[in-house]
Amino acid sequence: MEEIHGIIEKITFQNDETGYTVAQLKQPRIKDLVCVVGLMANVQPGETVRCRGIWKNHLVYGAQFEVQDLKTEHPADLVGIQRYLGSGLIKGIGPVYAKRIVDKFGLDTLNIIDKDPDRLHAIPGVGEKRVNLIKNSWSQQKTIRDVMIYLQRHQISPSFAYKIYKVYGDHSIAKIQENPFTLAREIRGIGFKSADDIAQKMGIPKDAVVRIDAGIEHMLHTLAEEGHVCYPVDEFVILAQQILGCPPEPVQNRIACLQLEQRVELFSILHEQKMTPFIWLKPLFLAETGIARELRRIANGVSSFRQIDPEKAVQWIQTQLHIELAENQKKAIAKTFEHKIHLITGGPGTGKSTITKAILGIADKLTSRILLAAPTGRAAKRMSEITGRKASTIHSLLEYDFKGGFKKDKSNPLECDLLIIDESSMIDTHLMYSLLKAIPVHARILFVGDINQLPSVGPGNVLKDMIASQMIAVTQLNEIFRQAAGSKIIVNSHRINQGEMPELSHAKESDFFFLEEEEVESALKTIINLVNVRLPKTYGFNPIDEIQVLAPMKKGVVGTLNLNTVLQETLNPKGDPLIRAGKKFLTGDKVMQIRNNYDKEVFNGDVGRIVGIDPIDQQLIVQFDDRRIDYDFQELDELVLAYAVSVHKYQGSECPCIVMPVHTTHFKMLHRNLLYTGVTRGKKLVVLVGSKKALYIAVKNDDVKKRFTGLQQAIIGTLHG
Repeated sequence: MEEIHGIIEKITFQNDETGYTVAQLKQPRIKDLVCVVGLMANVQPGETVRCRGIWKNHLVYGAQFEVQDLKTEHPADLVGIQRYLGSGLIKGIGPVYAKRIVDKFGLDTLNIIDKDPDRLHAIPGVGEKRVNLIKNSWSQQKTIRDVMIYLQRHQISPSFAYKIYKVYGDHSIAKIQENPFTLAREIRGIGFKSADDIAQKMGIPKDAVVRIDAGIEHMLHTLAEEGHVCYPVDEFVILAQQILGCPPEPVQNRIACLQLEQRVELFSILHEQKMTPFIWLKPLFLAETGIARELRRIANGVSSFRQIDPEKAVQWIQTQLHIELAENQKKAIAKTFEHKIHLITGGPGTGKSTITKAILGIADKLTSRILLAAPTGRAAKRMSEITGRKASTIHSLLEYDFKGGFKKDKSNPLECDLLIIDESSMIDTHLMYSLLKAIPVHARILFVGDINQLPSVGPGNVLKDMIASQMIAVTQLNEIFRQAAGSKIIVNSHRINQGEMPELSHAKESDFFFLEEEEVESALKTIINLVNVRLPKTYGFNPIDEIQVLAPMKKGVVGTLNLNTVLQETLNPKGDPLIRAGKKFLTGDKVMQIRNNYDKEVFNGDVGRIVGIDPIDQQLIVQFDDRRIDYDFQELDELVLAYAVSVHKYQGSECPCIVMPVHTTHFKMLHRNLLYTGVTRGKKLVVLVGSKKALYIAVKNDDVKKRFTGLQQAIIGTLHG
């Protein structure tokens, strides 16, 4: 192997998952930059590195140095030190302060920052706050490097280093040594296989109890991520065997032990006409049985409302709102005041909003203690616009406790006599349990939703299970009302839901179009042209704020990853990009939060715009509606570009215009409920781009992937009892 060294001038590409990086290296006294490629996660522009590897000749890009071993070094000359400090690697130091510090301390600069950073106070403009920022950043970088070196010693990619450090801090190495399998449970992006690789390098045997336990729990978490709350034991043992590479007996033995340790639960439920043993992670079992128990508690409680005549109340509210309600709508309103728990489900244009406003009008005469909520910020905002009342997200309503739960619970319940929850199909098992625990026994609760949409991102199929139990009052709305029947979006969404092909209009007055493009590259060009030129010109839509591209999948030419790259280049091409974790961010970019962050109070699916990038303090600022949120550069794995997003991620949100590819390259994801959910996100216009064959497949494919849950039977057993 050969060795080269120099300063990283530029990162051309970096994959966060694998750590694979393409960078430009400036060698001392050599004019031309060298292209270096390989596993170099967390390497940053401005760093001095020593690389060992081999030269290769790429057919397109020419000579490249393939790095097989890399060590970072502190720069040895003044130019290198200044460039290193000015690169943005150390918080609080940008190009201006880097020059001042190097001018003051010369070659001793890095030693002073390391050993005596308080001397930085002598630099003009460097106060106590900036010195502390520099100290903390320098210390963090050192610890991350130690973790990386430790992992590299065990031949593990350094791309995990920051993720581990973020969770464990200075205890990172001790935690890995204690039990590497905790990484799979507690570090996002590190699965069982990666943790198992570390364990093998550390000499932990394959039949070790700690490994088998970790494999069992990992597989249960993986199944939960796929939507399952529980799983048939016999089938589960086969899955666990496959990842552990062992016979069934050790898995079966450890399942029994984990049940005794209260880490999993075994219970038999009716499956395919016979009682079958299922396995749950203990918290999910407690959540399902808890939901059933809380539903019974609320259903049996005495309402704080005074008794009313539902028929007279309905007649009165029709007069007040100057409307004539359909019979099913009248029944829905009456049921809300006859039952403690009521569930209304229906598609677009079936009158859910009208019913909600009517119920609120009647309830206003009975109580002032009414709360409205929805699972996402966008859904809550829309609920507020429809009702003219304040609506919260469920998370903010329950007041998240940073210790790991919610402040509102059975001992500190919500103060309400009526709670209305919109977009209820999005509520997963954990959140539903937390919500029900916080509802006082005297309150009424109305769930409003659409069971034909995609189920919750989290585990469970709560709304469907509640309906299927036949133990809860339900109103199903099927009639499309006259004012909605003029919308092709609404008519076609119902046709799709019934397994019928949508009406493919070319009329200018239509709000639903299908543009046929058999070739996937042509579909991509059409989508870009629609967003950038045709739709803004014809309808006046803002291409970033009022048009949302939805796609069934991440990968492929018309997957979200490629669409975002091309749309970013088209809609927001200017500015100095920030490249982190394989992503390029620019001021003005549309971005989405992809996981719940309770500290920042931003949640999975929230969409905002980047309004600032501060390379000195290493912060990116995102505007979410009326709030600005700061992100440390190392937190950017929580954000993705959102010019194009998956249908799953956009549940609960709406946009004036939806553009959606429907192509056979997305064959695996062409399902009726996904197409239906995507179409119903459009308020004014929906444009589908792709092939009629793909559209036909999606419409006819009602083979929804089954989610194993025990909630339906838990509700039947508990409410019958």
